[in-house]
Parts: sequence; C-alpha cells; structure tokens
Amino acid sequence: MAEKLIKSNLVLSRLRRLVKSEQLVLSLLALVVGAMAGGGTILFRDGILLVQALVYGWGEESLHQHLMGLSNWHLVLGPTAGGLVVGVFIYKFLPGQRPHGVADVIDSASFNDARMSTRCGIKSAIASAVSLGSGASLGREGPVVHMGASFGAWLARVLHLRRGAARTLLGCGVASAVAASFNAPLAGMFFAHEVVLGHYARTAFAPIVMSSVMGTVITRLYYGSEVAFLIPLHNIQSFWEFPAFALLGLLAGITAMLTVRAIPVVQKVADTTRAPLWCRPAIAGLVVGIVGLGFPQIIGVGYGAMNDALYETYSLTFLIGLLFAKAFVVAICMGLGFAGGMFSPSLFLGAMLGGAFGIVATHALPDFSSGHGAYTLVGMGAVAAAVLGAPISTTLIVFELTGDYQLTIAVMLASVLASVIMDQANGGSFFHWQLKMRGLSTNWGREVNLLRMIKVADIMKREYVTVPLSHDLPSVRSALFNAPYAELFVVDDKGKLHGTITLTDLRNAAFDTDAAQNMTAGEVARSKPPVLFRTDSIEKAIRLMEQTGEEHLPVLNNGEDREMIGFVHEKDAMMAYNNALLELQSEERGDAPPKLF
Repeated sequence: MAEKLIKSNLVLSRLRRLVKSEQLVLSLLALVVGAMAGGGTILFRDGILLVQALVYGWGEESLHQHLMGLSNWHLVLGPTAGGLVVGVFIYKFLPGQRPHGVADVIDSASFNDARMSTRCGIKSAIASAVSLGSGASLGREGPVVHMGASFGAWLARVLHLRRGAARTLLGCGVASAVAASFNAPLAGMFFAHEVVLGHYARTAFAPIVMSSVMGTVITRLYYGSEVAFLIPLHNIQSFWEFPAFALLGLLAGITAMLTVRAIPVVQKVADTTRAPLWCRPAIAGLVVGIVGLGFPQIIGVGYGAMNDALYETYSLTFLIGLLFAKAFVVAICMGLGFAGGMFSPSLFLGAMLGGAFGIVATHALPDFSSGHGAYTLVGMGAVAAAVLGAPISTTLIVFELTGDYQLTIAVMLASVLASVIMDQANGGSFFHWQLKMRGLSTNWGREVNLLRMIKVADIMKREYVTVPLSHDLPSVRSALFNAPYAELFVVDDKGKLHGTITLTDLRNAAFDTDAAQNMTAGEVARSKPPVLFRTDSIEKAIRLMEQTGEEHLPVLNNGEDREMIGFVHEKDAMMAYNNALLELQSEERGDAPPKLF
C-alpha cells in the first residue's frame, strides 16, 4: 500500500513539473477518460451483439427481422434463460443485489464526492450486455453512462484529486459515453451537465467537451460516421403544425409519466409474491418472450424497429399495439430487476406514439402535415426528454442526427411541454424517482447536498485523550487538565467507548471529597453519549449537535464494535461546509482554476 502511494505521489509531482496549469492537466485527464469511456462503449455494444448471436444466431442491430423466422419456443426461452443468468449474476456479484445505472452516477456526483466503484461499473456493464443480448426490453445507454462515469471516478481516485476535479472527470466519462452511443458530441456534453452535474460550471466545460469529442472520435474510427438512427429528410410544411407538435408533447409527457409510475407497481406486486430476487429477471424474460410472440420488435434494444417507424413502414394499429406492448414489458423488465437503461425504451415509446399521432394528424390535415415520420422523430425526443429529465440533451441529439433546424424547434417545443407534464405529475424524471426511493433528492439544493456529501471521517480529529474505566479521580483530573477541548473519552479494555467526561461532569465529585476517593472514570462519565459513525455526513453531525447542545462528538468506527477513532468539533464541521460551498461557487463562476490535488 505504501509503495503504491509513493508511486502515485511521484506521478503527481511529475505532472506538476511538466505543466503549470491545473486546467491543462484536467483537460489532459479528460481526454484519457474520454478514450476509456469510448473504448468501453465499443466493447459493450459488441458484447451485446455477441450474446445476441449466441442466443438468437444473429449478431446485427436489426434483430426483430431475424426473430420473425424463429420458432415460438426459441423466442420465449431466449429472454427467460438470459434473465436467469442475469438474476444470479446480480444477486451474487453486484452491491445491493440490483443493477446500477444513471441514478447511481447522479447519487455519486451529488452525495458521495464523485466516488464510484470501477468494479461495480464493469460488472453492471456485463450484466446489462447479457440482459440486452438475450432480449431484455431495455436500453444500452444507461449502462455505458454508468461505466464511463466509473472510469472517471477511478482516475480521480488513483490521482487523489479533489472533489471538484473528481466531479468533472465523472462528467467527462458520462459525456463520452453518451456521445459515443449516438455519435453526438454536443448531446453528450450537455447531458453530463444537465442530468449528472446539475449545473453548467465553466471550469468543467472545456474538459467535458474534450472528453465528449474524444468519445465520438474513438467510435467513429471503429464504426465509421454512421449515426444511431437512419433519419429520412423532413421539412416542416407549415408553422401551423406547431399546435400539433405541442399536443404531441403533452401526450408524450403523459406516456412517460404512466410508464414510470408502472414500474413501482410491478415492484410492489413482486414483493407481495416474495419471489427471490435472483429469479425475478427470469420471470421478466418469460413475459418478454410471450409478448414477443406477437410483437418481436419489443425484444432487445429495438433500434431496428425505431428505424422502421421513422421510415413510416408501420400501420396505425400496429404502432399503437407496439406502444402498449413496449410500455408493459419495460415496466416488467425494470420492475423485476433486468439490467439495462431507460434511454432506448423512451425513444422507442416516443417513436410509436409520434408515428401513431402523425398518421392521425396527416389524415386530418394532409396539406399541413410534414408526414408522420417527422412526428415520429418529435415523439422520440419528447418522451425521452420527459423520462430522462433532459430536454436540452435530447433536442441536441435530434439536431445532430438530422441537421434540420426547423424540426429541432418542433422537438424543443414538444420536449419542454412533456418535461413540464412529467415534473408536475411525477415530481421529476425517472432518475429522480429512483433517488427518491432511496431517500435522496437532488431538489434539496446544493447547500443540503454539500452537507450530505462531506463525511465526518474527512474532518474528524484524532488528537484526543482516552482514559480507562478504572482510572481514579485524581488521574482523571490530571488528564482532563491537559485534554484538548477539555473533554475525556472513557473506553474499556477493548477500546470501546463507554462515555465522556467534562469539567461539568466532575462538579458533584468536586464537592464530595470522601466519595471522590473511591470513584472511577467509569462511574463519573456520562454513559451512552451521542455519537457519530465514520460514514455519517456533516449534516447529521450539525443536526445532532443542535439537538444535544454538544460542541464536539465522538466518532466510532461502526455500531458493532464501538471503537472510537476520532471526534468532530462544531467549528470544523461548519468550516468544511463553508470551504466546500466557496469551492462550488468558484467552480460555477469559473473565476479561478480548479484545484486538483
């Protein structure tokens, strides 16, 4: 361990000698993270196709066309067997026995100093690749965002970077992953700021842009300049169409809200059945296979079906059928623990909703319609914006895919309205709902988030005086006279905290000299004092100090062995919060270079 730390310090010292600008260092690190996330995205996508080839004998994107020629038992067995493998893998190897995704990245950026487990990122990607390759009706973007963010967190951890720089590298991994997935660097950059970081920091802007571009370059070198969707050309026929686009946005918001609300319903039903966690993805796979007998387009990521919808190949009734079938299986897959994201499903739902709406609108007013393919694209952007809470990013994705300014305006209008519906009816995006289920909320404001982000282990002091239970009173007085902050901590022979002693606690013994001769530290001490644990936040520390009137509190390793490892003073907690707030304000204003180390 010491050898690794020495090597790490040597690397840091060399970096400082090579470049004087910490902004330049951060930009160089952003390129590294961008390359890692871009390369990871390629491996992930190829991994999905590899599993898909093993399960269905087809290693291309347009899976649904191949599935039409397979037997019914194959369609049902594929996702069911894949769900069983994924369920056991998640149960055995992933923290919390659940798949991880974008919500965990937001959690890390907002509440955990941008700390993430790289192993968990890779394991989650493996679980998602098997899920999607075997037919789970979820998306591939969420897992690569989580994996890319874990790469940024890993580099920040290895180099011992400070909180602001670590958050920036986390955002770099996110931006590169999104850009690599859609061949859309602008969307990747804005998604990192809009969804994960939650603000547009000028000091983080350049590194995240560079990382997003790097991810795009890496995937273009491998896949070429092809985009995720094959978009036909569309022209807005008349600005009188915009009321129709607005109505589509309202319907998209309702669709997103109902889909997200269906997920906890599935979870509650599963909990009432007491089905083991490891077998629930297999049940979801069975449902996907059965629904896939009638609608094979819902099996897997579904990009091929979305391209068909964009080229107006589906009828109105079939589009509506796909919309309901996809919403149903998405809720089942997500609620029962299949690994995957919500980006592709929301695009799929938007494509079917927009296509169906476009057919009706075109039939009603044919002279004013741009064709239902245009409504398909607008619907994709609107539902995705509402589900993900990212109207800017999804609008930019459409712009980068089409280059059509007028159509982008239509997507912007529909996306904003859909997001408003989602916010008012559901209290936020799908990711916000996931965080809410864990007792977290990004709506608390940056001040509360900062308080919850800083842990007592980061600010506690280790210069304290302990005395054993058997210490006599004269020895206690002597130790108390020399103790910092005039407080002693009484521990037993195993180092467990028994209580605390202050001058106030000695007031009775001070006037009863006869009794004092036989008293010990254990008898004088206040037993069971208020304590903190090393993983507690300074928010809890400050609140506990206000409730108890204590100026400093002992910190224990955990609640089981109650070993004392330090104490927290009120002024240190407030100073840490103040410094973090000043650092965040400086980062947002961009009036000072980021402090890396």
